[in-house]
Amino acid sequence: MATTNHISTKWLGNMAFESNNPSGHNFKIDIAKEDGGDSSGFRPKALMLSSLAGCSGLDVASLMKKMKLEVDNFHIETIANLTDEHPKYYDAVEIEYHFYGANLNEEKLQKAVDLSIEKYCGVMEMFRKFAKLEIKTMFHHK
Repeated sequence: MATTNHISTKWLGNMAFESNNPSGHNFKIDIAKEDGGDSSGFRPKALMLSSLAGCSGLDVASLMKKMKLEVDNFHIETIANLTDEHPKYYDAVEIEYHFYGANLNEEKLQKAVDLSIEKYCGVMEMFRKFAKLEIKTMFHHK
């Protein structure tokens, strides 16, 4: 049987909403003041980029742990191009994986990234349906 997620999103007034998450946490969604909001919460489209990076990041972190890799720091930069015409959407996304450490095993770290983007990350698969993805992996040796 397929897994389902049920999210409840409540209007808070003006352009703000509060949404829940299956984890039990809530977060606020709003738009910029220049667009009529109060700029008091996360932007919906930007949350999609956070979901993409978070999904893949969780995969990579899990694989780093399983492979017993030494990494001092790791972060993901997600840079997306928004179309000009309505409905505006991301048509191209660049995802940069940055690894920092003195003993980086580049081959295994690249394998972890590749497994995430090719096999495990469902959000990545969703993005493939509407955006051109460019993936970069950068190693910063200390």
